[in-house]
Amino acid sequence: MLIIAAFSFITIFSVIFALRKKRPILLTLPVLSLLSFAFIKILMVPMPFWDTIKFIFDLRG
Repeated sequence: MLIIAAFSFITIFSVIFALRKKRPILLTLPVLSLLSFAFIKILMVPMPFWDTIKFIFDLRG
């Protein structure tokens, strides 16, 4: 629940500041935070990194 609240806060914060400062680059902050969270979760798997990536993409097929 805490992670959802943190991502919501990051998203709201970046949208407000992107509109106020007129800098659309701030809208990449939520995307980068979600990608970094997914990367950290992949690193926590007790398998080699590339094997984990291959396993994730093999689940689709």
